[in-house]
Amino acid sequence: MFNEKQLEQLEDELDLKRVKSRDKGNITLSYLEGFDIIETANRVFGYGSWSYDIESLEHLSTEQNQNQNIVICYKAIVKVTVYDKDHIQNISRSDVGTGAGIAKTQSEAHEGATKEAVTDALKRALRSFGNQFGLSLYDKSKNHNNQSQTNNSNYNQVPNNNNQHYNQRANNSNNQYNASTQNTQQQAPYKHSQDFSQLINLGLAVIQQGDNLIVVGDNAFANKDVIKAHGFRWDTNNRQWYMNLRQVA
Repeated sequence: MFNEKQLEQLEDELDLKRVKSRDKGNITLSYLEGFDIIETANRVFGYGSWSYDIESLEHLSTEQNQNQNIVICYKAIVKVTVYDKDHIQNISRSDVGTGAGIAKTQSEAHEGATKEAVTDALKRALRSFGNQFGLSLYDKSKNHNNQSQTNNSNYNQVPNNNNQHYNQRANNSNNQYNASTQNTQQQAPYKHSQDFSQLINLGLAVIQQGDNLIVVGDNAFANKDVIKAHGFRWDTNNRQWYMNLRQVA
């Protein structure tokens, strides 16, 4: 299916200069940008030897935040197809992504949310082709900070979104959270986390922040119904799920 040059490119280590980072709640996430992913696919597979289709695009919710902005969320499923040089054989991969659009008008919010959802799904579908598409960012055993001193960027690991090893992911989320908040206000994993074992099994973590419990994890949005069922509420100002400790009795 793939020629020798393509296999060599796919097996190369990820160039950390391509990695970007952003804060999401109490976690710093590492990621590759959408244009970078498309450029890499063109370079590795060839301009005419891969394509993607939007299999579904679903409007999830419409809300309004405290700044009176409209917040719209979408979910997309994208299928990526890669062909061999003769276009005889092909491999397809599908994955799901979500996106949120925040704007003063519904049209702008819809536009932002749909674009973000499609891009997220495209990146997640392509990651199955290996390190050049960000798969290594999900490997907890690898250190993505080794170039931080030269390019002044902090390349942290992202939480794993695969549907396996949930308990390990929850423990990693707790460890990552503790490291990032060591010098800030007192915030620690909730000592009775087993009370929220269903959330832990979904790869989420419950931490104590002052008088509140906070749910953290990269897939919190996808599991919002389960989180709400456990009594957590959405804080639109801080963009996080919280519950007052007095409710846990």
